[in-house]
Amino acid sequence: MSQHNISGSEAFDRTPKVYIRNVRTGGMRRRRTRTAIAFVAGAAAAIVGGVVGAIVLFGPGLAGG
Repeated sequence: MSQHNISGSEAFDRTPKVYIRNVRTGGMRRRRTRTAIAFVAGAAAAIVGGVVGAIVLFGPGLAGG
């Protein structure tokens, strides 16, 4: 069964359609910016985690000389 609220023949009547005239233009730009910021933050966290992991793994060998 479909999940819409169209009943009878209202889907096929000849009434005028409603058009959206004013759409906020910044929505996609904000979403793209947020995605880019999240990607950069994830990449930075991965780099910091890798550096910390390398220090933990190789630190005692480097300190001992």
